[in-house]
Amino acid sequence: MVGIVSYGAYIPIYRLKREELSRVWAESPQSGEKAVANFDEDSITLAVEAGVDCLKDTPRDQVEALYFATTNPPYKEKQSASIIAAALDLRGELFSADFATSIRGGTMALRTAMDAINAGSSKNALVVAADCRTAAPNSEFESVFGDGGAALLLGKDNVAVKILDSYNLTSEFMDFWRTQSDRFNRTWEDRFITEEGYQKILPEAVKKLMQRNKLTPKDIHRVVFYAPDGRRHQAMARILGFDPNTQVQDPLLGVVGNTGAASALMALVAALEDAKPGQKILLANYGDGADVFLLETTDLVEKIKDRRAIKKHLAAKMALPSYGKYIKFRALMEWEAERREPDRSALTVLWRERNQVWRAHGNKCKACGTIQFPIQRICGKCHAKDNYEEVRLSGEKGKLFTFSMDERAVVADLPNVMSIVDFDNGGRFYCILTDRDPAKIEINMPVELTFRNLHDGSGIHNYYWKARPVRC
Repeated sequence: MVGIVSYGAYIPIYRLKREELSRVWAESPQSGEKAVANFDEDSITLAVEAGVDCLKDTPRDQVEALYFATTNPPYKEKQSASIIAAALDLRGELFSADFATSIRGGTMALRTAMDAINAGSSKNALVVAADCRTAAPNSEFESVFGDGGAALLLGKDNVAVKILDSYNLTSEFMDFWRTQSDRFNRTWEDRFITEEGYQKILPEAVKKLMQRNKLTPKDIHRVVFYAPDGRRHQAMARILGFDPNTQVQDPLLGVVGNTGAASALMALVAALEDAKPGQKILLANYGDGADVFLLETTDLVEKIKDRRAIKKHLAAKMALPSYGKYIKFRALMEWEAERREPDRSALTVLWRERNQVWRAHGNKCKACGTIQFPIQRICGKCHAKDNYEEVRLSGEKGKLFTFSMDERAVVADLPNVMSIVDFDNGGRFYCILTDRDPAKIEINMPVELTFRNLHDGSGIHNYYWKARPVRC
């Protein structure tokens, strides 16, 4: 039976307290906070982080398919899944696909992966969902939208969570949307979209699956479902007939926010972190219809709880110092023109160096074992020529050898910290240090690599690897 073999998640390190939004807009104080992606993060980099967490114990060459879901891909015409596959160092003989434009994309991808494995076209598949939506300033969505990602590895062997059944419903009902020219989400009158859409479509799908499997709410240990916000999540729990205190999974709206296509899967990962063997879990997602899955945990669910997942990412956080910093991260204002030449990019160079740029490959000398980055034809130690193998460095931990701070750099988060990292298993890496508190940077601090958008140039998002203090 097809099921979940492993899971992972990612929550950006920065949080914006809702009371700060209330202060800026002179409104009644709101509680909680939301996760905010750094200026060098987007839906692709969030997905890579979740995928790394999910594939912790999985050989990368065993993944045969990758499905990526988001409502805001960095490119309007260019597959995102192919970049994610490269950053995760997956093999080239891989089927990849993007699921975009719907907040139900994560479970659409989950259903597609399940069907592909059942049909025999893939032995396993990685499903990744991530969103980094920007809300209009002082809108009802600004305090609600948060950033994050989740990943599920599906297969038939070593299944930790069996997928017993699924039910899918498609609807043309419009409640939230964006046109090609819209930067921010649009919606209709609140009562209409709630009572005619969300509160009718999702319960109908849940009811059909429950009836087909002859289940009542008492038969379900944990129910995980999407909701636009906390108020409607509480109302839906009552409509579905589940006990909000003992059965309903926290949707993370108060501490992370609504993460769009990733929201339901992130809540599922949070539920699996506390799950015990033999428990039935109901997963329901909404958007242009609804998807519902009946899941059951096995004994192996206890063996995959060493992920960062949700809990550890929630615990490792830093507060954004001001709303102004948030505005700058999201480029929500027109700023003074840069006084330096704009960045330029060359696809020829990117393609030639793709294994180093996207996969973080260095080389290991076959004669003496020395690891170097970037890849060098001549070994710096024994001087052997063209006698090396490529090795992946993105999963390596290291220590900060030295660093410098540039207070005049053209970046959204000053100072720009340039660093040299010595990996614990050999090799040295020169890169930018991100997700850091400048007052707490010190020599020999433990660091790890993270996939980020280095800069934009010539209409190209230039992804590369940066270092950050080890999280969790």
